[in-house]
Amino acid sequence: MKNVILIVLISSVFFVSGCTEKFIGSEDKIFADKVFTDSATGLTWQTTDTKKVWEAAIAYCEELDYANHQDWHLPSIRALETIVVITSSDMTIDLVVFPQTKPSHYWSATTYEGRDGAAYAIDFSNGMLVSDDKAFELYVRCVRKRQ
Repeated sequence: MKNVILIVLISSVFFVSGCTEKFIGSEDKIFADKVFTDSATGLTWQTTDTKKVWEAAIAYCEELDYANHQDWHLPSIRALETIVVITSSDMTIDLVVFPQTKPSHYWSATTYEGRDGAAYAIDFSNGMLVSDDKAFELYVRCVRKRQ
């Protein structure tokens, strides 16, 4: 089982670093009403965050009325990986775009494979894909598809 998890982590790191090239230096950053829109992915991100258990995080995003939109959701792990920026600093996210980001774990809506009681998250202190028990309070950043 440890070998399988290691393979997942390694493949995720390659996926993350491949996506960040589009994000770093992108001229598609749009700052309005505290959101960030990435034209490469078509996703609009909430730039603020809050802390919740997993079920409450899903509900929070689905009920969110933010920046004149009500169609927010908790991002999939693949969507969350697109905002990871691999740098030499202590944070793996663009702090100009997401200034309130903590060097901590952020929930995804993706349940951990083989364990319904856990879900994937990104640790923005190092950019790693992690899994956490859904009962833990982690940070939440909601996303919506640009229309």
